[in-house]
Amino acid sequence: MDKEKYRSRYHFTPRTHWMNDPNGMVYFNGEYHLFYQYHPFGMSWGPMHWGHAVSLDMVHWQHLMIALAPDEHGQIFSGSAVVDWDDTSGFFGGKPGLVAIFTHHDEHPDTARPRERQSLAYSLDNGRTWIKYSGNPVLEDPRYPDYRDPKVFWHKASARWIMVLATGQSLCIYTSPNLKEWTFASEFGEGHGSHDGVWECPDLFELTVEGNPQRTKWVLLVSIGDAPHIPEGSRTQYFVGRFNGKLFVNERDPEAVRWLDHGRDNYAGVSFSDIPALDGRRIYMGWMSNWKYARVTPTEGWRGAMTLPRELFLRDFDGEIRLIQRPVAELSRLAGETLHLKNLTIEGIVPFSGIKGDALRIDAEFELGTASSFGFRVRAAEDGSRATIVGYDTRSGELFVDRTSSGEVRFHEHFAGRHGAALAPCGERVSLQLWVDRSSVEVFSGGGECAITDLIFPEPEDDGLEMFAYEGEVQLRSLKVYRLNSIQ
Repeated sequence: MDKEKYRSRYHFTPRTHWMNDPNGMVYFNGEYHLFYQYHPFGMSWGPMHWGHAVSLDMVHWQHLMIALAPDEHGQIFSGSAVVDWDDTSGFFGGKPGLVAIFTHHDEHPDTARPRERQSLAYSLDNGRTWIKYSGNPVLEDPRYPDYRDPKVFWHKASARWIMVLATGQSLCIYTSPNLKEWTFASEFGEGHGSHDGVWECPDLFELTVEGNPQRTKWVLLVSIGDAPHIPEGSRTQYFVGRFNGKLFVNERDPEAVRWLDHGRDNYAGVSFSDIPALDGRRIYMGWMSNWKYARVTPTEGWRGAMTLPRELFLRDFDGEIRLIQRPVAELSRLAGETLHLKNLTIEGIVPFSGIKGDALRIDAEFELGTASSFGFRVRAAEDGSRATIVGYDTRSGELFVDRTSSGEVRFHEHFAGRHGAALAPCGERVSLQLWVDRSSVEVFSGGGECAITDLIFPEPEDDGLEMFAYEGEVQLRSLKVYRLNSIQ
């Protein structure tokens, strides 16, 4: 058996063993740093370390040695990293340097109950080695058994560091002048959004509304942990509002839930810190799995992958500000052989013989016709018995991914299924972008307002590509299919 048959060709994966949440994503001295929750001794979740990789382009990654390992204070849970440009911490002798802020997780020596506290580490060599602060932990509150995943950033207007911390069913916000001493500022969460599972992995950042450089809003990401009564498993919601350095205010209906991704496999994602102002992008990556079945996905020797890096935007849809996302431009470097078609009428199933494979990018624009649904069958078996279906349902106005017959689906009862999201055509046209890999599909609407991320586990020989239009026809106005090169 090929133990690498599900190894992603162009998504980040660990060399060996278990990986989950991205941590400490930061840009410094020309490098993107990706840390991640890592169990270097097993194929399932275990004593957490911070794994580490660096990249010049967020596409090609170099694996480095483990950055942080468990110590006398406990395991190394999720957190963030920042560039301390003005050496407010005093760790760097007046020069800029990298500081990691993370959760120590252990059991209280008196009660044996789980205990979570926040700690620091710093690097004097561009992140290659790390020194844990002698004063750890720097923040604790025994009232909260869930007290983790600090996301820290410098707030220029108040000249303070801000920490957003997940505290069970809420988020607590703290401020600090030096990363070592923290003051409680506010709490957010009660009565807002989904509380189906524990709140985790927050992120808070400011974005400009497209088309209006003078208008900005603050975006708050909150991941929702798995719970037995949630068929969808773990997911990520977002809020849009304002922030004054102490208090986040949700400006929309507090009971409304807005999902970052409508698939099943984008969780615990956060954005890169300290991307240069001249670049100006807010770039996000998530863990491409779901706690419903993450421990039993059918890979061998390694387990876990990250989503594509995505640039985040805000757009005004008739008075409602929504978060949109697009894969970063650097991914164009993967493009190889290309197929380009225009102005075709599609009816039934139309196979492509000219290009197929297990690593593709597909850009398509359709004009609505009489078909009840249309789209693509990717990673399709030659006999038609298996495929992942990516399509648009004209009757319900829904973009969907159906992985019911995508390949190996029997490892968990909640894996097989169809996942969709409302998508309104733009002038009777629907534009789609698909990223297909050995064990995943990521789908974006043409404007980026809708994203669906799903794992799939097809057989290696299932590499066909087909188009379909059921119960009528659809007009294909433009199609580009790129075969993508591997980063492995």
